[in-house]
Amino acid sequence: MVDRLLVTGGASGIGRAIVEHGIAQGWDVIVIDRQRSQQGRSVIADLADVDSTAVALADALAEGPITRLVNNVGAVFPAGLQEQTLTQLDQSHALNLRAAVQCAQAVVGGMTEAGFGRIVNMTSRAALGKELRTAYAAAKAGLIGLTRVWALELGPARITVNAIGPGPIATELFLNANPADSPYTQAIVSSVPVGRLGEPEDVAHAAAFFLDERSGFVTGQTLYVCGGLSVGSIPV
Repeated sequence: MVDRLLVTGGASGIGRAIVEHGIAQGWDVIVIDRQRSQQGRSVIADLADVDSTAVALADALAEGPITRLVNNVGAVFPAGLQEQTLTQLDQSHALNLRAAVQCAQAVVGGMTEAGFGRIVNMTSRAALGKELRTAYAAAKAGLIGLTRVWALELGPARITVNAIGPGPIATELFLNANPADSPYTQAIVSSVPVGRLGEPEDVAHAAAFFLDERSGFVTGQTLYVCGGLSVGSIPV
């Protein structure tokens, strides 16, 4: 059986670091992203759109089953409660949550037949609470719930499902939502117990553990890769 890894949103940032790990492991890596990936097999799609996602998944599965999935794609839609539009809420749900469900549904049959599977859902430390994150935190908290449900449902098929909650990581996504010159961003960095922003490779290292064949007794868990921010003081 060929080891195939699918990474959504894998053309840049955290996703790209995970793709690099998969390639180093000798896996057949497929990337679904609206940007062309420079590594692995690139499938262009708008994961916020159901039909575009379905076409991309059919393409990704054309060469055989996928036994490892990282639901990494995401977008923040920062706004306070009164400014957050319902359209943004729907867009966040579609990209951050619905796409993960659709991708998992597409690959789980092949995993079940193989008697092996690894699913990693990329949530966020923001799911624990952060200002200006109504749409994003709701979707990412939903991913944590799905992780626990799927772990129970898929465990008998030897499919593990775990989540990673990054933050703050120096990616384009983070820096767009948190400008480097913003006092609020500077307060976040100064409050991180380890004294720095994380790097995409920090998250990829955690994902590598969950994706490993030897990690079959770990499922339904959420690991916060956040420099200790989830247990430290969070700026208000």
